[in-house]
Amino acid sequence: MNKLKVAFVCVHNSCRSQMAEALGEKMAGNVFESSSAGTETKPNINKDAVRIMKQLYDIDMEKTQFSKLISDIPQPDIVITMGCNVNCPYLPCQHREDWGLEDPTGKSDDEFQKTARTIERKILELKEKIMTNQFGG
Repeated sequence: MNKLKVAFVCVHNSCRSQMAEALGEKMAGNVFESSSAGTETKPNINKDAVRIMKQLYDIDMEKTQFSKLISDIPQPDIVITMGCNVNCPYLPCQHREDWGLEDPTGKSDDEFQKTARTIERKILELKEKIMTNQFGG
């Protein structure tokens, strides 16, 4: 069976969506393919996000990831928006949900860690939904 393609999208593709892509690969790579993208790109992934992901999960996002536009990623089956409300880009897909995460950029390490843990929990929930075929795809 082909793995479903999950796209984590937000406006800048530099923080939350990058964290989700990394955690998706690490924790659910056997169930779905993760990618992330935005309507704009940043020259670098958020340095605090990179540092926190290294600390918590031993993932080096700068080695494997970079800021991408929606046109740069494969057509997704599932689109997860990070919480950018009306600014969220639209992508055709079988299933779409918004995780409503606040951007921790410029905030404390504690906020970044909370965001990472929330993404981790949601990735595991998404993996479970896909494994139990709750999307009807």
